[in-house]
Amino acid sequence: MITFKPAVLSSLLAGVILSLGSLAVVASHDSDESIVTRISAAGSQCIEGEDCTPEVAVVAAAPAGPRSGEDVYASGCAACHDSGAAGAPKFGDVAAWSPRVDKGIEKLFSNAWYGYKAMPAKGMCKKCSEDEIKDAVIHLVDNSK
Repeated sequence: MITFKPAVLSSLLAGVILSLGSLAVVASHDSDESIVTRISAAGSQCIEGEDCTPEVAVVAAAPAGPRSGEDVYASGCAACHDSGAAGAPKFGDVAAWSPRVDKGIEKLFSNAWYGYKAMPAKGMCKKCSEDEIKDAVIHLVDNSK
C-alpha cells in the first residue's frame, strides 16, 4: 500500500487542480476579425507603418424564406430522379410514376420525408423543411403525370 505524506498529497492535488484550471481558459473566437486572423495564410507579413488590419470577408447570405419545389428538386432530388440512379423513378416518366401517384400525395411525401428503399430520408437534404420537401414532391409529380 502506498502512503503519501500530507504535504506531498496536497502538492499533487494542487498540481492537478491547476492543470484542470488551465483547461477552462476560453478565448473569444466568435468575432469576424478573430476568425479571419485564425484562418489567414501562415507567413503573412505586416510591414511597419502599413495598415495590417485583416480584411473581413463578406459571406453571401442564404436566401430568405422557403425555396420553391423546383429549386429543391434541382438542388438535390435531380441527382437521382433525372438519371434513375438506385432505381429512382425518372422525372417525367409517366409509366413509372403512375402507380406511385395512385397511392396518394401523402404516401409520396412520407416516402420522401422518411426515406424509402434506396432513397434516404429527405433525399439527404438535411436543411429542407417539410414544406420544401412537399413542394419538391408536388413539382416532381406534376411533371410526371
